[in-house]
Amino acid sequence: MTGKNQFWKGMLYGAIAGGAISLLDKPTREAMKENIQKAYKQVSYVVKHPGEISEQVKGTAEKIRNTVEQVSEDISYITGKVDEIRELTPQVKEIVKETKETFTKNDDDSFLEDLLKTDGSVRVNN
Repeated sequence: MTGKNQFWKGMLYGAIAGGAISLLDKPTREAMKENIQKAYKQVSYVVKHPGEISEQVKGTAEKIRNTVEQVSEDISYITGKVDEIRELTPQVKEIVKETKETFTKNDDDSFLEDLLKTDGSVRVNN
């Protein structure tokens, strides 16, 4: 167990040393100073206006909930349509098969001409 503790202590000391060494660079120090000031302003705003932050969180949660509901409804709709297609596919397959058989039974090239009259109406010959 002591080896494990030494590892994490070493990691902590290394991180502290690395951070301290990086602060020797002036642009890095200035950037860190700006970041800390921004973070301080944001934290102080949250502390001073907890109700506003709470309302924003509630509003965001409501938007997320509405979006999840809408996606759920969309998925249900799509699932229903897929089920309808699955049910129709065998029927359509059978209709196509019957149509193919009907056209292939009659080898006469004039079948389509006999089927359609010149006035555009359809006549079925048995």
